[in-house]
Amino acid sequence: MAGQEQPRQAPGFDQLDPFNLRKAQSCIHCGLCLEHCPTYRETGNEAASPRGRIYLMRAVAGGRMGMTQAFVDQMYLCLDCRACESACPSGVPYGQLVEAARGQIERNRRRPWWQSRLRQLVYAQLLPSPALLALAFWPARFYLALARRWPVERLLPSRLRALSELLPREIGAPFWPAHYQQVPAQGQARRRLAFFSGCVMSFALPDVHRVTLQVLARAGCAVETPPEQTCCGALAVHAGERGIARALARRNIAVFEKLGVDQVVVNSAGCGAMLKEYGELLARDHQYAERAHRFAHQVKDVSEVLFELPRPPMRPLPVKVAYDEPCHLQHGQRISAQPKQLLQEVPGLELVKLPGADRCCGSAGIYNLTQPAMSQRLLAQKVQAVQDSGAQVVATGNPGCILQIRRGLRQAGSPIPVVHPVELLDQAQRGT
Repeated sequence: MAGQEQPRQAPGFDQLDPFNLRKAQSCIHCGLCLEHCPTYRETGNEAASPRGRIYLMRAVAGGRMGMTQAFVDQMYLCLDCRACESACPSGVPYGQLVEAARGQIERNRRRPWWQSRLRQLVYAQLLPSPALLALAFWPARFYLALARRWPVERLLPSRLRALSELLPREIGAPFWPAHYQQVPAQGQARRRLAFFSGCVMSFALPDVHRVTLQVLARAGCAVETPPEQTCCGALAVHAGERGIARALARRNIAVFEKLGVDQVVVNSAGCGAMLKEYGELLARDHQYAERAHRFAHQVKDVSEVLFELPRPPMRPLPVKVAYDEPCHLQHGQRISAQPKQLLQEVPGLELVKLPGADRCCGSAGIYNLTQPAMSQRLLAQKVQAVQDSGAQVVATGNPGCILQIRRGLRQAGSPIPVVHPVELLDQAQRGT
């Protein structure tokens, strides 16, 4: 079409395929996304906005611009929070575009050998392996035991200190799927589900998984947790390692297909958004494309499942709760009402208004480690909003958000706990 970039191979950006380029061309540059973009609000820089980044993508894909360091920096400064998608009148799938752009960067720019090796170690070996993750979390437990006695955190290099600040102060026993392969429904069996446990959450927040299974069982769900499952691939996709993510997706699809369940339930917003996009990730894989779409349609957030089922009896839980919207639940999966409705039905629980509840906390996968300055600015705003809300508890449905907001509240000297919504539901249901 006249006046538009024609899909063609461009230097340094050879695989922004015509399908994705057409998606980029659907941006009309209206600017409605600007106020919703965290990096634009903080910088006021047009290049740090969704429409600005789309313009850069189109320029590189059309051969009018090289893959400069400025281009790379802007693609990775983005949080991929997708708030712009909710505001966009044209329905531009910005998250898919920025993730594809990062894939181009990693395929076409050389990193130092040690960085490449470290990325392969983390995304292709560590995250998909429960045994290696367990090994990695063992020294974390030892370190936390030391940190409770001595101020060792301040002796660490800045990146390690940031990582240590994200760790829960107490890490429980790991969640091993093999121990929860079959959890029967309590009372009348209404649904047969499979549970996606993922990778890091099974070690950083294992009790949330256990509570999730208990709450589902009380709702009449028989739940199977296959031990052969692996990492969803979200962190790899965010880092531009799309080949690794595709391999993980194929493995998960093959594992869950064998179960023949009604739905696949997930309690992590980031994992759920990734699982629901397996169809897009594997769209060009002739063997898996159709299977990926089928699997994606089976995936449900735990709040979606519980919202559709009768509620078990609950005892009063007199507490003021601020619900923070996880970006990949609200914007990635378009789920907002269900978690809040479930919490509002708890007797005695008061859901208080959280200013900026729909704004990113700065976690965004490992963004808080790779872009610490911007992450900290966004976290400070979130912590102030929590403190101003008068809440006694913060609830949010994503592990990264839980750890990030906990970190910010600890830094501010606030005792306000941060929990997953299913933990509050479990508290209300126990003892009734």
